[in-house]
Amino acid sequence: MKATIYVVSDSIGETAESVARAAASQFNNAGFEIKKFSHVTKPQEIERILSSMDPATCMVAYTLVVPELREKMMTVSAALGIRAVDIMGPMIQALQQISGLGPWLEPGRFRKIDENYYRKVEAVEFAVKYDDAKDPRGLKLADVVLVGVSRTSKTPVSMYLAYRAIKAANVPLVPEVLPPAELLEVPPGRIVGLTISKEKLRSIRLERALTMGLTPDSRYCSEERITEELQYAAKIFNRLGCAVIDVSNKAVEETASKVMDIIGYEALRHDVPRKT
Repeated sequence: MKATIYVVSDSIGETAESVARAAASQFNNAGFEIKKFSHVTKPQEIERILSSMDPATCMVAYTLVVPELREKMMTVSAALGIRAVDIMGPMIQALQQISGLGPWLEPGRFRKIDENYYRKVEAVEFAVKYDDAKDPRGLKLADVVLVGVSRTSKTPVSMYLAYRAIKAANVPLVPEVLPPAELLEVPPGRIVGLTISKEKLRSIRLERALTMGLTPDSRYCSEERITEELQYAAKIFNRLGCAVIDVSNKAVEETASKVMDIIGYEALRHDVPRKT
């Protein structure tokens, strides 16, 4: 008769299924059928699943982190004479013993951590792709768009936000160049303007000029040019109706924290990610 492995989990069941398939491969998968039962959350479900099994040809591979469910599985399977293999339990117990810590006992926790990692990677790739408005089409896909003149930390803040899994794009404001039309289509609540004092900006630009091979008396560093750019930026901020942060005396993480407050980071974490 065909042997069957019942995979039972209070999450998706990927771990138990992978272990079961790996074990079955040692027998060339001959005659093994795998039936998976995911998101099992009630003891009654375990009784129903086990009662349908033939102890002679069936076994259970389970990942149940909730103690009540794990206890139910052990009790019922023993009473029915069904072989049941606990995939997660012994590992969790061993880790608890050597660490002295208590486990979360939260189904699907590894998957959530794994998904968060990939969201961060996606956000970093997004920040790089849509830095300095290289592709204006990305503005409408962003969780937040940062706008400001050169040297207001738009790129560093964008990257910091990306490590918090927030997709950030940024647009440089230059008096001679009109902002991309796509920027005007972004809701004001998803745009944050970054401004800075004239004195701080000139100091930063003077340092930047040296690395760029420019002289301190270049137009890039002149007070007149800086005043012109900041006034232009203020007009754009007003036109967009967006919130504005003065980054003059703020570290990147401080600015990023204020941006997250403005866009509602906690609510955003539970939002459906936008496709890129």
